[in-house]
Amino acid sequence: MITDHCNLENYLLNLEGKGFKFKGDAISFIYFGKQLTGSADFLVSLSIELTLITQKRFDGSFYLSLLETLKENKITTRTQAYSYVKSIGLLKAHS
Repeated sequence: MITDHCNLENYLLNLEGKGFKFKGDAISFIYFGKQLTGSADFLVSLSIELTLITQKRFDGSFYLSLLETLKENKITTRTQAYSYVKSIGLLKAHS
């Protein structure tokens, strides 16, 4: 689970420990998105989580778009992020 103090590297290692393997240059792209948007590790990790939940795989362009959207909408908590993603139809209301 992601917390407000989530370290991106630890989050990625945790995913790997659970059996999720990123393909190709995905890790570099994740850090590129973080730098491009100037986002905190928490928001980056949350964007990865929501990308994996909604796309069932890591989709770099979806991740980056979602990260930019969450940043633009001043999302600062996990609850806000899930509510927002539900409100735009990416997750069902009961998820």
